[in-house]
Amino acid sequence: RTLRTRGFFTKRAEPRLLDLLDLVALGTVADVAPLKGLNRAFVAQGLKVMAQRRNIGLSALAEAARLTRAPTCSDLGFALGPRINAGGRVGRADLGVRLLTTDDPAEARAIAEELNHFNDERRAIEAGVQATAETTVDRSRQVAVVSGEGWHPGVIGIVAGRLKEKLDRPAIVIAVDEHGLGKGSGRSIAGVDLGAAILAAKEHGLLIAGGGHAMAAGLTVEAHRITELADFLEERLADAVVRASAGRALLVDAVLAPGGVNPALVGAMDAGGPYGMGWPAPRIAAGPFRVVRADLVGTHHVRAIVAGADGRSLKAMAFRQADTALGQALLGAGSTRRLWLAGRAKVDDWSGRDVAELHVEDAAWAD
Repeated sequence: RTLRTRGFFTKRAEPRLLDLLDLVALGTVADVAPLKGLNRAFVAQGLKVMAQRRNIGLSALAEAARLTRAPTCSDLGFALGPRINAGGRVGRADLGVRLLTTDDPAEARAIAEELNHFNDERRAIEAGVQATAETTVDRSRQVAVVSGEGWHPGVIGIVAGRLKEKLDRPAIVIAVDEHGLGKGSGRSIAGVDLGAAILAAKEHGLLIAGGGHAMAAGLTVEAHRITELADFLEERLADAVVRASAGRALLVDAVLAPGGVNPALVGAMDAGGPYGMGWPAPRIAAGPFRVVRADLVGTHHVRAIVAGADGRSLKAMAFRQADTALGQALLGAGSTRRLWLAGRAKVDDWSGRDVAELHVEDAAWAD
């Protein structure tokens, strides 16, 4: 409207703003903005635009990510967004902009493949930092603070999030450079205001810079003060972490017999989407199940075939849970003990068959 008032479009055509909603949707989801109100409308319409593959760069990136169906919010957050960000994480931030603005299909394909390669590289770097962080973190503390020299600062936020999920407590990961300066990223759990604690640490003189909000924070600290920072955060937040953990409950939207987890149910629930931050997908509990078979797949994932007394069976996936209590319960349940499983019902995209599966978040013994 401002450009129109200024006469900018007097001698040039106005852009079709609705056609650009695919980029709006991608940015909204990748930035983990709440999917409420106008944001929700933008993303819902943007997904429809993206399904038409009008943007040459996004279309090439979808092909590189092996996405052949219409995209979902999950694809934006876990497939497309990370690939665009991968360039910046390894020092080539211009690639994402070039991809999204090019009109040359050949250039788009080349950039998409390069970003795909960088994303694989980012995963390898992330896995290395994650493994080291898990072996060095002090698990006796309520706030996990871990640091390492030479860690890539582009992956510390992701690792902090993974560490937070695994330990069920706030986690801060700090990459220390050759000058003894640490760049840190933190993620928190519901009920624990990490951002306020980081600001307090800054006011206390422990940090060079720092800030954030309740669930996430960033900081800059001198390496020799990291232990002091960890002690400060432990003293300030330990009680809040204990209270938050004690009051946690997994809320479910429906309880089903095993046969109730089917493609028709998934389709009906998907119609209420798009789902994401501020508008979570429905969570179900189903069972009781006996575990017919369970094994490890990919990177620390547990895959199980489970069956109910009604004769129905399905695949259950517990992502990154191999060495957690949940993963070990699935792997060690055997065929005699029965479990209730809670999580999100999905349609299996990889097998090419129209079958439902359950992405497991928690489990409880039925007997």
